[in-house]
Amino acid sequence: MTGQTPPPTAGSSATPAAPQVAIPAMTGKRILVIFNPKSGNGDSGLPEFNRLLREAGADLTERELTPDKPMSEYVQDIESFHAVVAAGGDGTVSSVSYASRYKNVPLLAYPAGTANLIAQNLDLPTTPRELALVVATGHSVRVDLGEVEVRDEKKGFAMLTGAGADAAMIRDSEELKDKFGALAYVMSAMKQLNPKKTTFTLTIDGQHREFEGIGVMVANFGMANFRLPITTDISPSDGRFTVILMQAGNLLRLVPNIIDSVRSKLNLGDPLFKGNLETLEAKEVTVHSAEPFPLQYDGELHEETTPFTARILPGAVRYLTPSTVEQLTT
Repeated sequence: MTGQTPPPTAGSSATPAAPQVAIPAMTGKRILVIFNPKSGNGDSGLPEFNRLLREAGADLTERELTPDKPMSEYVQDIESFHAVVAAGGDGTVSSVSYASRYKNVPLLAYPAGTANLIAQNLDLPTTPRELALVVATGHSVRVDLGEVEVRDEKKGFAMLTGAGADAAMIRDSEELKDKFGALAYVMSAMKQLNPKKTTFTLTIDGQHREFEGIGVMVANFGMANFRLPITTDISPSDGRFTVILMQAGNLLRLVPNIIDSVRSKLNLGDPLFKGNLETLEAKEVTVHSAEPFPLQYDGELHEETTPFTARILPGAVRYLTPSTVEQLTT
């Protein structure tokens, strides 16, 4: 029969596909799915994910984000659900996380955006079936959140906030994201070869510090794209930020530190690039700069500029993940 593939014969190298893992029964479980229809650059698989949960017996409530409705209204009844799914980019995930802080309802950072760094930091899988298994299994870790305050406006962040070269990189990547996806961030970083520098004045847990540089990052999680650690010893559950002082240079200065962090993770010996960056720990940090610098939090550009204050919210959220807190620490 022309056009048909014959079945494998004895000795054939063809192997049968691995059987799909069944989703455990979720009868009686109420799941809230909050999704951003504008996130990402393609099919996130969310309809398939929802179908799998419903087939397992879950009672799903879907809420689509609209520009004119505050996040607090989407989560006002969150405690009546067994879990909440935030489907979108990092900005959507951090907004849902902050709006539902201290509600003790486990949250899935569903990767439906461009970079999905929060999902990467949580070591989440990417297929709808695997993500549905994470929800059905129910394993979660309690971690800290960050709160950033600018001009009396407060917003939350799960991963990091910063001012300077990293925010400029995100700003310049916006026009490239639709065409290049996550690669847009790499391309934008390569453009930041001679970023603007200024004098930063920091108040770190009441102590003052001044330095000249290209930016300040306040990190809760520590993984960049492809789960490469920005620097060592960043824990999302220790009740403290890691404040990264980016001294004069460019974003490529981060590369040696990533190499050292990987070496440390793999126990490959002493650091090769000591002193490239300076890191400090803080529960609260206020950042001023001699010139106004752009701000970002979890990949979202802030309308305002420096100064800003970031404070830690210890144990404010439970994230669904197959990993332990130790595995999420750089």
